[in-house]
Amino acid sequence: MSSPLRITVAKRTAPVAAQLAELGRQTFQATFAADNRPEDMAAYIAENFTAEKQLMELQNPQTTFLLAHMQQELVGYTKLALNSVLGLEEGKPATGRLEIERLYVREDWLGTGLGATLMRRAIEEARTHNCRTIVLGVWEHNRRAVEFYKRFGFKEIGRHAFQLGDDVQNDLILRKGL
Repeated sequence: MSSPLRITVAKRTAPVAAQLAELGRQTFQATFAADNRPEDMAAYIAENFTAEKQLMELQNPQTTFLLAHMQQELVGYTKLALNSVLGLEEGKPATGRLEIERLYVREDWLGTGLGATLMRRAIEEARTHNCRTIVLGVWEHNRRAVEFYKRFGFKEIGRHAFQLGDDVQNDLILRKGL
């Protein structure tokens, strides 16, 4: 008997964009609101999680969204970007690099293994595109996420600034070779 959980590549449509915007707002708020000022959270969410912005991201040919559905309900997703320059030395080619820009799991699905399932699928996607490296940025204070990525073999290679409203924060840049 197969699991009712399905991981699929997102269609590049307005209805999917609306779902991504809604889940993005929910998960970002649930994950980061307790540690950040409400006005910074509101500004970031308003700028980054509109249906219009999500549709633009969906329509980028270098971007793939993997959606996790339990029956008809979206419970998580990951956003992948090919040829990422994140953490790349100046002048080096970005070819063969996949960035995990987001790996979001609905709060009531944390601890169920869904994040690990999405990560394994992201790694499969990287291999499908003949990528040699996977990179990602993660907030230095998001210990749960940092430990999750380290369990998958990611190592810190640097840091970069992340703008959350008026607050400039530090993200760790993590890398995993394939």
